[in-house]
Amino acid sequence: MKKTRQTCEIKICGLTDPDQALACAEMGIQAIGLVFYPKSKRCVSTGKALQISRALPETVQTIGVFVNETADAILEIAEKSELTGVQLHGQEPPEVIQKLEANGLTVIKGLYLKGEPSITEVAQYEADAYLIECAKGILPGGNAMAWNWQEASGFGDKHAFILAGGLEPENVSTAIEDARPHAVDVSSGVEISPGNKDVNKVRAFVDAVHQLKCHYPIRRIFNADEK
Repeated sequence: MKKTRQTCEIKICGLTDPDQALACAEMGIQAIGLVFYPKSKRCVSTGKALQISRALPETVQTIGVFVNETADAILEIAEKSELTGVQLHGQEPPEVIQKLEANGLTVIKGLYLKGEPSITEVAQYEADAYLIECAKGILPGGNAMAWNWQEASGFGDKHAFILAGGLEPENVSTAIEDARPHAVDVSSGVEISPGNKDVNKVRAFVDAVHQLKCHYPIRRIFNADEK
């Protein structure tokens, strides 16, 4: 039997338009991100998020991005927006993660190389996966800044790991080879303006990821059929 080629999963974050979200989904990605952080230029309402969620095929997960919200507030938004998972970018305690997972959501916890919570604190959490960034900017998240991705190499040996921060079509292959993640997350690197995706850039990003064969085991984070 021919062995399936191992490639990273892909999450396109910061979607604000249902048509763009569907266009991204049709390129073979596994998840899209919807931002619910009020200070972000990509923040969406629950109404808009619901439109986007309902525009997508069931094979694509809808992940809500939150910063320091309570579990109850997140669960309310998740229900109204029909989210399948959440991504936590603040100082959320382990109890929040436990409650969200108990309610059937995939939980991704953001950890940082040069910020808090640090990747050295991973043992405190029991998330389904971890998104690793450098944390050099003023806002939670990658802040469109590239960094030394090799610093994250090895994290994925023990944990389901999504790489983010400064990724774009031109460098994502190098980033994957350096950090050895199981998935990659991109937002500003495929945009025309905040929240407005360039479909051609998204396609170039997806193609670059799909063309790269990973010579290490891939943990499936979003695609349940391949876990």
